[in-house]
Amino acid sequence: MSDTSTEETFYEAIGGRATIELIVDVFYQGVAQDEVLRPMYPEEDLGPAAERLTMFFEQYWGGPTTYSQLRGHPRLRARHAPYVVNEEAKDRWLKHLRAGLDAARLEPEHDRQFWEYAVRAAHFMINAPG
Repeated sequence: MSDTSTEETFYEAIGGRATIELIVDVFYQGVAQDEVLRPMYPEEDLGPAAERLTMFFEQYWGGPTTYSQLRGHPRLRARHAPYVVNEEAKDRWLKHLRAGLDAARLEPEHDRQFWEYAVRAAHFMINAPG
């Protein structure tokens, strides 16, 4: 007898695209008003950046691989190299992402996992002192 059930991905467990879109929408509401982070987004409309982050999070957490299909390897540090990412920028990024996670009201274990990833990623992105 074979087991035909498949294990639920983190992406599915948190509610899929709708949940990630909520997290990202709240995140970008904060970024739009942030004098440190907003200049890192040269596009007047933050919609394309929000879509890229949504696709990235979807893929990272086990959802569709659209991000890689459209953009290739994430290369996060290389894509952010033109911008000064210092401790202040990291802290602000995390503040806005925390607001998104709070809005999503994930189960505590899922929230912890998502937050731990965000903190690691944010520290990894630092490329300037201060």
